[in-house]
Amino acid sequence: MANVRDYLKKRKARQNEKTRVSYREKIKSHKFTIFYRTTLVLILIAAVIAAVYIQWKNKIYTQMAILSSTEIHITQDTSLLPFSGYLLTYSKDGAGCMDIRGNAVWNQTFEMQNPMVDICENVVAIGDYNGRNIYIMNTGGSMGSITTNKPLRDFCVAANGVVAVVLDDTDTTWIYLYDAEGTELAYFRTTMKESGYPVSVSISPNAQLVCVSYLYVDSGQMKSSVAFYNFGDVGQNSTNNYVSGYDYLDVVVPLTGFLDNKSVFAVSDDRIMFYSGAQKPVSAAENLISDSVQSIFFGDEYVGLVFVGTDSSNRYRLDVYHKSGELKQSINFDIEYSDILFREDQIIIYNESECRIYGNGGTEKYSGRFDKTALVLIPQNNARRYMIVTPDSIDTVELQ
Repeated sequence: MANVRDYLKKRKARQNEKTRVSYREKIKSHKFTIFYRTTLVLILIAAVIAAVYIQWKNKIYTQMAILSSTEIHITQDTSLLPFSGYLLTYSKDGAGCMDIRGNAVWNQTFEMQNPMVDICENVVAIGDYNGRNIYIMNTGGSMGSITTNKPLRDFCVAANGVVAVVLDDTDTTWIYLYDAEGTELAYFRTTMKESGYPVSVSISPNAQLVCVSYLYVDSGQMKSSVAFYNFGDVGQNSTNNYVSGYDYLDVVVPLTGFLDNKSVFAVSDDRIMFYSGAQKPVSAAENLISDSVQSIFFGDEYVGLVFVGTDSSNRYRLDVYHKSGELKQSINFDIEYSDILFREDQIIIYNESECRIYGNGGTEKYSGRFDKTALVLIPQNNARRYMIVTPDSIDTVELQ
């Protein structure tokens, strides 16, 4: 009798164990089912998003529709520039900033014979060649002004309002750094005998690095030197804050520029050079140029060199380089150009009467003519919207 009871207890225990195992298996199976379903849903969502993105990226637009228009009046002696989504106007008598609706954000009066302008992000500096005053503004208004004690030859501004200024003094050329309120921060001298004449000066957005292209003659040979100066902690122990530099024989380097705080480019008559480094920039890449450069444009992460086209169907060729030095694409186009803009994944080429917009890989996304004379085209936050300034209006347009 005892054996029967033991047998029944063991059988019941085995049944309970099977029930527990079966229950655990069901839970495990249910979890796997939920996991697989969730994964499948996520894959489907990702596929839909990718399909929508690819469709949007490859979308070809056929018209540029005017969404709104505001009347303004642009005088013939006024120059216009895009200014961080706003419109900068300037002449010999002063400068102003307008928003997309034509409202005056600020006005600055002055008297200049040959006004020069430099823009970095949302800061602009305006000075008079051979004059002694520089005015610094951002999109909100005046940040201050600088008065120099020597004639002004060149300058460039950083995103915080610091200005690097080239001043002439007989046999010596001085490079000064001022803050937006005119306080002298640093300076160093250059001479033809020691370093050469400064042809181009540029400053990083954070004002820590200054790049100067010098032209000089050494033992009867023309040379150019691209020099870097660090005005942060790293450069304090270096003579004149000089931290690195490169020499080039028998070439002129008329332009240097910062693409960000650690990416610099320079263009000579036979090559384009790229440098990298936030403290002591080093040479990152060089690309030789066999054709004559017609124009140079840069913005965001790219530098564009315009050459005369090599075939009868295209007037020009635009070579686009990434800040790493890699040639990303070449675009052949057949219109005259007044400006070329780099905006995220768009390359915009336009003149007063027509416009071409290209995407990655050189795909033409839009080609058309303006209804009015376009003086300036300014991209807006929406990737399809632009501000177009005409002699008598500011139009907000959208690609459709």
